[in-house]
Amino acid sequence: MTDSTLGVGMVGYAFMGRVHSQAWRNVTAFFDLPVAPAMRVVCGRSEEATAQAAQRMGWAGHTTDWRSLIERDDIHIIDICTPGDSHAEIAIAALEAGKHVLCEKPLANTVAEAAAMAEAAAKSSGRSMVAFNYRRVPAVALARQLVDSGRLGTVRHVRAVYLQDWIVDPEFPLVWRLQKDKAGSGALGDIGAHIIDTAQFITGQDIVGVTGLTETFIKERPLAGASDGLGASAAADKGTVTVDDAAAWVARMSGGAMGVFEATRFATGRKNALRIEVNGSDGSLAFDFEAMNELWVSSGSGGFERILVTEPEHPYVGAWWPPGHGLGYEHTFTHEIRDFLEAIGTGADPSPSFADGLRVQQVLEAVEQSNGTYREIPA
Repeated sequence: MTDSTLGVGMVGYAFMGRVHSQAWRNVTAFFDLPVAPAMRVVCGRSEEATAQAAQRMGWAGHTTDWRSLIERDDIHIIDICTPGDSHAEIAIAALEAGKHVLCEKPLANTVAEAAAMAEAAAKSSGRSMVAFNYRRVPAVALARQLVDSGRLGTVRHVRAVYLQDWIVDPEFPLVWRLQKDKAGSGALGDIGAHIIDTAQFITGQDIVGVTGLTETFIKERPLAGASDGLGASAAADKGTVTVDDAAAWVARMSGGAMGVFEATRFATGRKNALRIEVNGSDGSLAFDFEAMNELWVSSGSGGFERILVTEPEHPYVGAWWPPGHGLGYEHTFTHEIRDFLEAIGTGADPSPSFADGLRVQQVLEAVEQSNGTYREIPA
């Protein structure tokens, strides 16, 4: 590693901010990189809460004004971990200032916002990347290698689902992820974006058309903090859910494959089941994130073989532990930061790009607008 240091300013310190912080802290301890990050400033809305987050997560300083990060000469990277309604404004301002930008998924809340962000990225001297962390699961990266090598032959089918259950309870409060003005969409954008990107990444094929359906099962929920004092929320203290609870769609892909996709936060008993199966003319593969260190591969005639993806020759794994010592969710973000810094340091374009994020946003919009009719994705 050289002495080149890049100052990082992160906007947002909640769930995504915590895992990003861990990745920024750990990346150079495990990977040799051409540049090193310095965790300079974390930004949030509350002065007290942001100061506490900075101390807890290892940031040198804190602020409540994200614009001040962009103005600082010692901040070279802006890491955006906020809800989707603020992605475009922050990212475009940072890119216009020549900063490098890492932005959480989905890229934006609308196609128009994503297109503006992709245009700003194309014009900027800074590098930019969308944070689709599941690409960095070693088993998923290995699946991509197997498809690229021709192991599966011609890809014919893709089945991808993302199943969670964290809002099954009708008394779960109306958090920001259930409000369209903040989140853009519900399960469709929050977790459906991941299976779109994962499917396109593994197969090397874009989704070119969809027929989809969305549904909101629980129309109203308690406002956050609203209670009668006995643990129940009064009807008057409820608000309208303005996003989907579940989405399902079938798709055509650019290489001729058929796709079947489902995203729901109402799959009781499923916690974080991102699953994908790819069937080709010569073989198949299958992956489930709830068993993230495993990849199942079939040669076409003898059923599936389990590969434990913990060998040093597997993607990313050589930097970590001995064979058989599995990795976890947090490691995907360290791999993400590793790839981002490697691209910046070598002058390469990071992947997935903002143009890739725009493509995902176009698919999300097509599914949302489909309502059972076929929608082509713009070229």
